[in-house]
Amino acid sequence: MSGIFSYGKITDEIIDELKGKIGTNNVCADEEKLESYSRDEVPQSAYDREYRAALLVFPESTEHVSEVMKTASRERIPVTPRGAGTGLSGGALPAFGGIVMSFEKMNRILELDEANLTITTEPGVVTAEISRMAARHGLLYAGDPCSGDASFIGGNIAENAGGNKVIKYGATGAQLLALEVVLADGSVCWFGGKRRKDVTGLDFVHLMAGSEGVLAIITKAILRLMPAPRHSVDLLAAFPDAESAVAFVPQIIKEGGLIPASVEFIDRKALRLVASYLNTEIPAGDAGAALIIQLEENDAELLEREFEEIGKLSQSHGAYEVYVADTRGAKERIWQARKNVPEAVSAIYKRYTKEDLVVPTADVPALLELLNDTARSEGLECVAYGHVGDGNMHCTIISPECGDWHERLRAAQLRIYEKLVGMGGTLSGEHGIGYKRREYMKYFLDEAQLELIRRVKLAFDPQNILNPGKLVEWGE
Repeated sequence: MSGIFSYGKITDEIIDELKGKIGTNNVCADEEKLESYSRDEVPQSAYDREYRAALLVFPESTEHVSEVMKTASRERIPVTPRGAGTGLSGGALPAFGGIVMSFEKMNRILELDEANLTITTEPGVVTAEISRMAARHGLLYAGDPCSGDASFIGGNIAENAGGNKVIKYGATGAQLLALEVVLADGSVCWFGGKRRKDVTGLDFVHLMAGSEGVLAIITKAILRLMPAPRHSVDLLAAFPDAESAVAFVPQIIKEGGLIPASVEFIDRKALRLVASYLNTEIPAGDAGAALIIQLEENDAELLEREFEEIGKLSQSHGAYEVYVADTRGAKERIWQARKNVPEAVSAIYKRYTKEDLVVPTADVPALLELLNDTARSEGLECVAYGHVGDGNMHCTIISPECGDWHERLRAAQLRIYEKLVGMGGTLSGEHGIGYKRREYMKYFLDEAQLELIRRVKLAFDPQNILNPGKLVEWGE
């Protein structure tokens, strides 16, 4: 039962029906697999109890998805779409049991259209595969989440993943031209197309971006591509402290006159954690904070002038060392440090909450001060890193092992959220709301907006069977 919504149970007859529709090998009730697929990267300790699906399905086509949804709609069975399980919001948590639908078998790139600069893909394609295929044709897919080597494109769209290059190219939604989706009743719809302009009807394509699987299930996506820049370089600027590193960021655009592809921030604690986790020395490992600044150009000489200018500018604003990475190996070494911070935290600590906070870019220094002050006042630790160029900071608040760790973390969250609203900030920039953050939506959106979300949800899904329990509360 979910508030006003009641759900049916999965019977042996329903399991047999689904096996007949999508194949015996694509339906699974194995307990070990059910446990594994009934979660994402949010640790079980974050929840009040264990949540478990009653059945797994592995569709191989849009027709399979449609057939599963027809059965689920008829029997009022909740369905939770699941990508690679790399989410950080509990979006893949089967909050009311039912079916988890995994897209690992819908993993084909269907077309690369060089004439129209598009790529068409199924939802279970690993995002980095899209980038690699585009690169083989001299093209760029600009969606670049740090999880790109593992995450699926369907999940990126469902969360409107941002990542490293938002400052220049925008988030996943900005790369999105069209979607094929399956609605809650099993109907199949196409939204959008390869065209670049379209005001015929409502923009359902971008309504889907960030909708977290509560409106429809994505089965195909057409993404825009662009010519790949011929040359790029990554700078790693080491600063004595976080304040000077963050203060330099707006000067890249203001004084340098450049829009970088990426500007990433890593604080002192994050640098030390990742060095310990990787068991290796990392560039700028002794810094108080570091910035990764990525520049792209078609002209090699112009790029050289730009990175020399940014290097000198960073030093004039407090950087004591600037590493230049212009080879593949050197670039990978720099980005390895940034991309492994979340894994380092999870490996070393057990009691934490990972936050995905966003403020106007000018308020990032105030946000970092708020995070550190809150952690100190509550007897906690704070690790901060993220996309400082667009104001999206990932921070992890860490509790010592103690009996009231959950309460201490919640107190810190509430203090941060209260101040965040006053700064013009918001709860999530790219990880999504999911199950983990839905109770905090009321601090950032008024009741009228929350009710609009519920009404839009019910317009697409009147029985509330698509990923129920996510985004907003229904009085469960």
